[in-house]
Parts: sequence; structure tokens; C-alpha cells
Amino acid sequence: MAILVGALGSALVLGSLLIFLNSSRTYYQKVDPASVEGKAKVTEDKFFRENGQVKTEQAKGKFEGVDTNTYHVWQNTDPSAGQVGKYLIDQSGKPVYFVDPGINGVIKKDDEGRELERYDAPKATLMSYIIKGVLGQNLPWGLVILGAMLAVVLEVSGVPSLAFAVGIYLPISTSAPIFAGGIVRYAVDRYLKRKLASKNLTEEQIIAETDKSNGVLLASGYIAGGAIAGILIAVFAVVPWLKKLQVGFEDWATESNPFFKGPLEDPLALIPFIGLAVVLYLVGREIWLKGRGANDGEFADATEVRERDL
Repeated sequence: MAILVGALGSALVLGSLLIFLNSSRTYYQKVDPASVEGKAKVTEDKFFRENGQVKTEQAKGKFEGVDTNTYHVWQNTDPSAGQVGKYLIDQSGKPVYFVDPGINGVIKKDDEGRELERYDAPKATLMSYIIKGVLGQNLPWGLVILGAMLAVVLEVSGVPSLAFAVGIYLPISTSAPIFAGGIVRYAVDRYLKRKLASKNLTEEQIIAETDKSNGVLLASGYIAGGAIAGILIAVFAVVPWLKKLQVGFEDWATESNPFFKGPLEDPLALIPFIGLAVVLYLVGREIWLKGRGANDGEFADATEVRERDL
């Protein structure tokens, strides 16, 4: 029941927040009549429909109140017809606006050259490529079959194929911290296995004990904290008075904080990252924040209780 409530609550809260962030940062760009998209002629059978009815919209953003015309919606999925995405089509079938979403948007600067707030979702992008390929019957099956065969070889070799695939499609800026966390986990697990060597536990029981260590709990907190921080950063970007506060802080940090801006910003940024890794290692080794159930004798006792329950 608790899992169901948590899932529903997460879907309602995060879903509403994502819709808000996406719509608030959606950018409407005029379609150049000389472009491939501008020369397209969209027929009525290609218009987007909801409940069997052709969907209509008005231009928003900087065009809201200026352009009061109503347009049809066209979802272009064919790269040969121009930029893939959502378009607003006039009564003659000509694309007038390209609607670029705030999440995974492709336009990075507006018509005046100013940076646009964009939120990347690499996993969603990957899934969209697969779904569009299957529905459009243009998925490169040769690459899919090759990847499946590589996954089989990796599994036979004892290498987790899922982790390997995730490391390939994620950018190095994302996968490098995961690799560093894996090194910390490996070092902590070696210590815990030596500690539990005299407890006459099976390999599965030892793995179970390492999975519930304080280091795993702290790492889970790192993940939750990173997700919450990302949401807060996005909220600061769309709420006007918070946006002003953010800009003021960024201006101060640019002038006074070498960790934020400067010739040594990248190596200096490694200092807090290394600090987080060291704290994680010390907690995993039970040098810091030694919690309940961490005494040497309690590992075996807990395991015996589980075995009697079975």
C-alpha cells in the first residue's frame, strides 16, 4: 500500500512539475518560408487529432496576444520534411511556427541570440528513438541485432550488459561519477567481506549484508539529494522572483567564487566531489556514522534470525 501511495504521489507531483517546466520554457519560432519546413504543404490528414477532432492552438510565448490566429497542429516525424517536432499550421497548410519544448528542446538561443533555458533528458531521448523507430518501421534492426549479440557475449563473459550499455549512451560527465562511485563501493565491499570472512556466511549472505550497509544508505541519500537539487534548480529558473535571486547569486559567484568561474574552475570542482567520495567511503567502512547493527557479532545474529524465519 505504501508503495502504491508513493508511486501515485510521485507521478502526480513530479508529473505536474515536469509539465509546468516544459510548458513554461516552450519556445515558439517563426518558420522561415525558404526553409525545408517552410516549403512543406501539410494536408488535413496529417493534422494532430484528439478524440477524433483536429487539434487547434494559438501561438504563445512572445507571440501571445500579438498573433490571435488559430492554427492546426502537425507533429513532423519525417526528417526529410524538415526539423522533427511540433508545428503550427495555418489554414493554407503552411507551417508558421515551430514549437520547441523546454525539455529536450533543440533551439538553444532565441532570435536575439540569448541563451534559452533547456532541460536535457537523455534516457527519455533514447526511449523516444526506439519507440519512433518501431512505430515508424524504420528502426535499424542490424544495429539492434548486433547490440543483442554483444549483450549475450558480455553476459557469458560475466560482464553486466545493462551497466555496459548505460555507460555507452550516457555522456562521460554522467558516467564518470558513476564509475567513481563504483570504485568506492568496491573498496568498501572488500573491507566488509574480510570482516565477515569468519562468520561462516555464504556468498549470497555476504552480498546481502554489504547491500544494507550505511554506505548504501548514504549513497541513496546522495541520489535523492541530487534529484531534489535538480528540481529546485529548475523551479528557480521559472519562478520570476527566484530567477532574479539566482541571477544575483550567479553574478556574485562569477566575480568572487573561483569554484564557479575562473581558469581553475574544473580542477577546483573536483575538491567537493572528492570530499563526498571520501565521506561515503568512511561511512561505508563504519569509521563515521556507525549505525545500529554494525557491530561485528550482529551480522551473524541477523543472518541466523533470517534463516530460522525461513
